[in-house]
Amino acid sequence: MHYPIFNSIVKTVDSNLELRGVFTDKFRTWENNKINATGLELEIELSNFSSFMKSLAINFDWDSFREYSLAKQIKGMESHPILKVEHLKDNEIIPSIDVEMTWLFDDESCQPTLPDLHGNYRVERASLWMENISKQVNNLLAKDDIITRWHVEIEGDENGKYLSAINLISYFQYQITSPKSLNEVNQFVGRRLQDLLVKANKVITLSNDILDKSVAA
Repeated sequence: MHYPIFNSIVKTVDSNLELRGVFTDKFRTWENNKINATGLELEIELSNFSSFMKSLAINFDWDSFREYSLAKQIKGMESHPILKVEHLKDNEIIPSIDVEMTWLFDDESCQPTLPDLHGNYRVERASLWMENISKQVNNLLAKDDIITRWHVEIEGDENGKYLSAINLISYFQYQITSPKSLNEVNQFVGRRLQDLLVKANKVITLSNDILDKSVAA
């Protein structure tokens, strides 16, 4: 399957990140022909911006249905090969970009081992600052009507249980309504990317503030 519209979106993301001086440790596209889907995965290191986060991962998901919907609407796309795919011709969806944004926390700096404490105190302490971050992030993103959740993994050692993975994940969806040109689509993506980066930075800042107080307590 060919995705020239999504490939243009990928180039827009790349150029906008470069323009803003944001450097990625990972920037790769993927394609799964079995489910007619494609996407972009990128990762930004945060060690220079946070003592408690390792990186920020942003994944953009796309598929043939969205590509088809936009190809039908955009001028100059009449020769797009996807318009010849029969099983897509009844497609009436409003095209949208699904974005998964993940803040990957550093489990060691967030859960220091304290010699005077025993048992599962690291998990217990983590649950408190995680709850506090959740409340503030939900307030911050309240207008976005999105889903935000934690993904954690628990292990144990001689000092008790601890979280071996701590990831905060937010799911965004941006509808692309009535674009007249590919340039309009790319401008839309550029604005949404800027919005995502601003929100990501605010989450990093509030998390740093909460963890500074929690770890020092």
